[in-house]
Amino acid sequence: MNDEDDRLLDVDKDQTEIRAELSHMSFEDLKRLKEKLGSKVYNEAIFGPQRVKKVDFKRENKNRPREMSAKKPVSRFKEVVSTKKIVPRDPRFDSLCGTFNETAFKRSYGFISKLRENDLEALHQELQSAEDPKVIKKIKYLIQRLKNQLTEEKRHNEDKEKKYQEKQEIIQAIKHGERPTYKKKSEKKVLDLISQYEQLKNSGKLKKHIQRLRKKNISRDRRKLSVQDTE
Repeated sequence: MNDEDDRLLDVDKDQTEIRAELSHMSFEDLKRLKEKLGSKVYNEAIFGPQRVKKVDFKRENKNRPREMSAKKPVSRFKEVVSTKKIVPRDPRFDSLCGTFNETAFKRSYGFISKLRENDLEALHQELQSAEDPKVIKKIKYLIQRLKNQLTEEKRHNEDKEKKYQEKQEIIQAIKHGERPTYKKKSEKKVLDLISQYEQLKNSGKLKKHIQRLRKKNISRDRRKLSVQDTE
């Protein structure tokens, strides 16, 4: 038997003697004694000091949430865990992802134009065998979209080729000791209009293009007149 056990025996012996003495007191005397000593001291004198057993809430698995005591009051304030804010990054405008090389891009993804041409041919064949009006409408929309993409790509390549030719002319003039000529924006605009006119004429779409421009101008003039009438 160790010292702790001897101490517990002494405490139990004292409590037995105290209970024996208090058993001869009246209820009124016990009530006055409790008020004088206080509930905590009175209960410890009769029942002994409360032995609170500490419960260690352990997790069987580290990935499970920790078990908490139901007697512990919940805090009124929410515990905020600071986390690192993730900033979205767009690789098109992020210098960390490198710079855009149009030549390398065209070299790597040049097959896309060929795929669009194959898709356009397949859609034309599908349009011939389609009978449902909704399907026909959808196919026509896809055909027009692919045509617009191919036309825009072709125009972009032609503009790039023109700039390349102008640059080469300037380089050759400098090599021969001549003064290079730089075209103004107005001159470039006129040359672009002439080139567009020649392309529309050769493809037989000039008349349709003129009609579309005429309708556009008429609608613009109507809008201007309606604004003036309201004023």
